[in-house]
Amino acid sequence: MIEQIVTGFGYDLVEIERSAGGLLRVTIDFPWVAGTAKADEKLINVEDCEKVTRQLQFALEVDGADYKRLEVSSPGIDRPLRHAKDFERFLGEEIDITLKAPIGLAAVGQVNATRKKFRGTLERAEHSEASAKEADAAVWQIVWSEAPVAKPGARISKKRPPAPVQALGFRLEELRDARLAPIVNFKGRTNLTDQFGGTSDDES
Repeated sequence: MIEQIVTGFGYDLVEIERSAGGLLRVTIDFPWVAGTAKADEKLINVEDCEKVTRQLQFALEVDGADYKRLEVSSPGIDRPLRHAKDFERFLGEEIDITLKAPIGLAAVGQVNATRKKFRGTLERAEHSEASAKEADAAVWQIVWSEAPVAKPGARISKKRPPAPVQALGFRLEELRDARLAPIVNFKGRTNLTDQFGGTSDDES
């Protein structure tokens, strides 16, 4: 019912969450159009959230839904990635993924056999013509380096060999959770904090 109302207004339903204390949180966004530059994407504002909130209040009351507080908001900087179009949209971004089952061997390098959580850059997996035809061929991959984070002011020796780059291919059905990594960059590389930064309408 919530999805029908949200999409009826021309928005995408990103996520529905129930939290302690009876909070019902609904996250909405504008549908993504392939090829649209980030600077040209439409942003959810307070008026959008208010419009959806009013309609949901009425519908939830008629439906007799059990909740105490409704919050309609735009996605935050840890936006969930759930559908193929989400992964298409955020190619090249830093993401966090959690696998349903641990995996030991990455495409490059060795990872702990019990590891399920990874952070890295989202890329499209490359296949040979033969492997691309396989039903279980991975569509996406996450690429990262285990290089230690340099402390502020610390000098990095040029003689130290760089940490190897590692890659892990995956299919969407193998994921328990996937989200944009909540990284705030104050140098202005992107405006993700503005674009997905918590616009909301909270109704008690």
